[in-house]
Amino acid sequence: MAGEIPDLVALERTGTGKGAARQARRDGMVPGIVFGGDKEPLPIQIPFNVLFKSLKAGRFKSTLWNLKVEGHEDVRVICRDVQRDVVKDLPTHLDLMRLRRTTKIALYIPVEFINEEEAPGIKKGGVLTVVRPEVELMCTAGDIPEKITVDLTGLNINDVVTISSVDLPTGTKPTIDRDFVIANISAPTGLSSSDDEEGEEVAADEVEVVGQEEAEE
Repeated sequence: MAGEIPDLVALERTGTGKGAARQARRDGMVPGIVFGGDKEPLPIQIPFNVLFKSLKAGRFKSTLWNLKVEGHEDVRVICRDVQRDVVKDLPTHLDLMRLRRTTKIALYIPVEFINEEEAPGIKKGGVLTVVRPEVELMCTAGDIPEKITVDLTGLNINDVVTISSVDLPTGTKPTIDRDFVIANISAPTGLSSSDDEEGEEVAADEVEVVGQEEAEE
């Protein structure tokens, strides 16, 4: 289970319809609705600045939220839609869906890398290049993993870590079908440059030798 599910604090909205929604916007709020979970829809409103900041942070629609509304039990929700002003591109309404513990959802799970000291490639000066610090997984709302762990033990320079080489938490699977790269251990910049220079010197020597043979013929 993920250790931290962020809170999303909202207020219950009195009244429904376009008139009530317009009044909420005039009051600096963004109206919304919470639906699903075998309960009646709940009209809510969220301060514009709070929602705007969360949207700018990214992945608002793929984050599991703990919705807190005064007078109601906390409930886990995921955003299903954010409507925006067609001219200003600012949020004007949002739809949140209540989740059962068995509901399948796609979420970004952080990747943790361990045992760097046991990686020969890093001991030789190699650099761990992280391609995906997070991986999107399909999982159940009641069993969300806190992280994915990648063990770097035994990895050498130029070794690559793909999703198929990682032990994923039980009950989860990647949302991408192909075997994508999570990280790799690349050679140090100095070493790469030296190799390139050596290769150029060898090539130059070969050209000179060939030229001499042709002159002798």
